[in-house]
Amino acid sequence: MASALRRAGLKVTPQRLSIVTALAHDDTHPTAQELFERLRGSVPAVSFATVYNTLDALARVGLMSVLRLGGPARFDPNTQPHHHAVCDGCGAVVDLPVPSLAPSAEAEAVVRAAAPGFVVARDERTFRGLCARCHARQAETRPGEGRRTKSP
Repeated sequence: MASALRRAGLKVTPQRLSIVTALAHDDTHPTAQELFERLRGSVPAVSFATVYNTLDALARVGLMSVLRLGGPARFDPNTQPHHHAVCDGCGAVVDLPVPSLAPSAEAEAVVRAAAPGFVVARDERTFRGLCARCHARQAETRPGEGRRTKSP
């Protein structure tokens, strides 16, 4: 990622290196603010603008993607094909590996019917629901609700 920063025309400063290091193995899909808060204690010279601009530059050169799931943008350093599961309770985002993001014939047919002329480049899916912790919390606060029963 450091060489990608150079290719993007940014100097590789200690602050930017700390951002890249913090993000490289982060699977939480942090917002710029969350990453800034994590770094602020250990890297006092880092500013929010530096964090945001570095994330933006990494996204522009394809070393991460920007997730727009409602609320602030989240940054995803996982460049392997994957979908996302998003918890509507706590906001957790989990990567779901897939072999490819190439659109299926069925997905292309649905898009063609709804948006004639639209050309699908990739099929990225977001699954919404509750993570195990939020589901259990909900079941504790509302016994009997949220449980599925079989139909007779």
